[in-house]
Amino acid sequence: MATTRDEELLGKDFRKIHPKLRMVAKALDPVNERRSEQFASMSASPPQARIERELLDLDQRVPGQVAEKLLTTEKVKEVSSTIEVNTFVTFFDDSKNDSGHRIEARTIKLKELRNLTEEENVAYVELGEPLKHPDSVASGARVSPPSLSERNIPGRDSGGRDVLIGIIDVGGFDFSHPDFIQRKDGETTTRWVRIWDQRGGLRPTPDGFTYGSEIRQEHMNAALNSEVSLPAWALEPQSQMATGSHGTHVASIAAGNRGVCRNARLAGVLIDLPDEFVGDRRNSFYDSTRVAEAISYLCRLAEELECEVSINVSLGTNGGAHDASNAANRWIDHELSTPGRIVCIAAGNAGQESPSGPGDIGFALGRIHTSGVIPARGLTKDIEWIVVGNGLADVSENELELWYGGADRFAVSVTPPGLPTIGPVAPGEYVQNHKLEGGSMLSIYNEVYHPANGANYIAIYLSPFLKKENPIVGVPPGKWRVQLHGLEVRDGRFNGWIERDDPRPRGIVGSQEYWNFPSFFAISSNVDSNSVSSLACGHRIISVANFDSANRKINVSSSQGPTRDNRQKPDVAAPGTDIVAANGFFGDGDSPWIAMTGTSMASPYVAGVAGLMLEAEPKLTSAQITGIIQRTSQPLSGATFEWANDAGFGVLNPEACVEEARSMNKRVKIEPKNAGGDS
Repeated sequence: MATTRDEELLGKDFRKIHPKLRMVAKALDPVNERRSEQFASMSASPPQARIERELLDLDQRVPGQVAEKLLTTEKVKEVSSTIEVNTFVTFFDDSKNDSGHRIEARTIKLKELRNLTEEENVAYVELGEPLKHPDSVASGARVSPPSLSERNIPGRDSGGRDVLIGIIDVGGFDFSHPDFIQRKDGETTTRWVRIWDQRGGLRPTPDGFTYGSEIRQEHMNAALNSEVSLPAWALEPQSQMATGSHGTHVASIAAGNRGVCRNARLAGVLIDLPDEFVGDRRNSFYDSTRVAEAISYLCRLAEELECEVSINVSLGTNGGAHDASNAANRWIDHELSTPGRIVCIAAGNAGQESPSGPGDIGFALGRIHTSGVIPARGLTKDIEWIVVGNGLADVSENELELWYGGADRFAVSVTPPGLPTIGPVAPGEYVQNHKLEGGSMLSIYNEVYHPANGANYIAIYLSPFLKKENPIVGVPPGKWRVQLHGLEVRDGRFNGWIERDDPRPRGIVGSQEYWNFPSFFAISSNVDSNSVSSLACGHRIISVANFDSANRKINVSSSQGPTRDNRQKPDVAAPGTDIVAANGFFGDGDSPWIAMTGTSMASPYVAGVAGLMLEAEPKLTSAQITGIIQRTSQPLSGATFEWANDAGFGVLNPEACVEEARSMNKRVKIEPKNAGGDS
C-alpha cells in the first residue's frame, strides 16, 4: 500500500494522534502562529505580533474585496520544530512513566509527535481541551458585605481549621483582601499558604514542575507588614491582578472570613488565561492539562501540610464525549481515589437556549448540544449549525464533535452556506485542511473505536484562512448543514457538542468587523439537555448547578445534565445568583465587595461545605462525600426526590451534610427478637 502524506510526516503510527492534533501538525508555521492566538493548548515560539494589529494593517494592504489569487495554499514539507503544544499522553503501562498515572501531561514540539507515537508504551496523544473565560455576571451596583451569619454553617466544628481549600481559577488571588486577613499581636497575616502562578516568573517554580512561580505564605506576610506605601499585592505581584477578580471572589465564598470554611488554610493555582479582550494568548497555555496538574499540585501540598483538601474549579470545557472518558476526567478521578480529597466543579452556564431580550447573546453560549436517533440503515439526520454574519466575520476555529455507539456506522456530509456538499465521509476516512471556495478551511474526521471509551466519533473543524502573508478570511457565515447517513444501525443514537469560543472583537478590515464568536445550533437542532461542562462529568467529582435563592428556582443560565452515558450530573444546586463576596484588587473609592452570578459562585459554596465535612470525618472518600450531599439535598418546591437535569438531587443542605459526615461511621448493635445471642 502506498505511504500516505500523514505517514510521511507523522509516522506509521499517526492514528495514535487525535485528529485535531493531526490537523494542526499538518499546518504551516505562519498559520499556527496566528492560530496560537486562540488555541489554548498551542504556543508560538517566539511569540509573534498580535493578530489584532495584523488585522488593522490589512485595511491598508488589501483594499476592497480579497483577491482570490492571494489565497494560495502550500503543502507542508515538514512538521514544525518551533510550535509547542500541551498534550495528554496515555500509556498502556503506568509503570513506565514518571507520573504514576496511565496519563501524563507533556509540552512538546509538534516535530516530536513522530518519535512519541513510535514508543511502544504510548497508546494515544491528544491536545488539552481549551478552558473558557468564566462567564459569571458581575453586578454594577455597590453592595454591602455579606453578614457574618450568611455563610455560617450551624454545627460545624472549628470552621475547617485542619483542612486545605484549593482554588483553581483566573484573575488573580488578592491575598491582602480583608476577607482573608488575620491580626494578632500587632502582626497582619493572610490565610493563604501558597499561590502557584502558572505564568509567574518572580519566584521559584514549585517542586516537580517546570513552569510558573510559587508564592509562599512568608512572602505574602512580608508584603503585608512592609513599610513601603504600596498595596501588598503590588509588592508580591501575580501575572493577573484584575479588579473584581473571579478567583478572589470564588475563594471568598469557599473560605473567606465571611465564607463557608472560614478557618481553613487557602491555596490557589492561577491558570494562565489572559484577559478575553486585551491579553496576548500566543505564548500562553490555558487548557485542561494545566487544571490536571493544578489538582495534583494541591493534593501534594495537602500531603505536605498533613491535612485533607477540598478543591474548587470554576472553569469549564465543552470538548470530548461528556462521559468522563477524556484525559482530564480520568486524571482527576485517579487523584480522588485517595480518601480525604474532593473536587467540586461548576456545571457551566450553558442552560439558556433563547434570548431574554434585545441584545442578549446568552443563548449562543447555551445552544451547544444536539442529539437524535437514526432509526435504520439508509436513513439520514440533518443538523443545522449556525456561524454568525450580519457584518461580523468569524475568525475563530469552530469545532463540532458527534459521538455515537461503537456498534453503529455513520457517514457524514457537510454543506457550507451556498457551496457544494463535501462528503459523504465514511468511517475511517477523513478530509484534512480542505480549502473551500472563498478561502476558509474545512476538516472532517470519521473515527471509530476511541481508545478511552470505544465509541465512534465525527470531528468537524471550520477554520479561517490564517496564512500570514495573506488576508485573514473568516468562516463563511450562515447555516451549515451536517448530514449523518446510517450505514449500519444497531442503536442509532448520537450526541454532539460545539466547542464554544469566548466572544471578543479582533479587529476591522475596511467595513468588515472581525470577531471570535461562538457558533451555535439552530433552534431546530438544539437539544436543551446534556450541556454540563465536560470537565464536570467526572465520576468522582461533584458537579454544581446555580440556585437562585431569591426566586427559589434554578437560574436560567445553569447547565443541564445528564452526561452522554446517562449518569446524573449535576449532583446538587447551591446559591449562585447575586452572591456577594470579596472584590479582589479593589482601588480607592471602590467597594471591597462585589456581587456575581453563575455556577462559578455555586461551586465554591459546595467546596466549602465539603471542607467542613472532611473536618468532621477526615477519611471520607470522594464517593462518600458525593453520596452524603445527594442524600441530604432538598428538592425544589413542587419537585420530588428524583434527580432533575437542572437541579441535580436538589438544593444543598449544609448543616445536614456536616452532621451526616460526623455520624456516618456510628454503628449500633441490636439484638433480634427471640435470638439466642451471638453465634
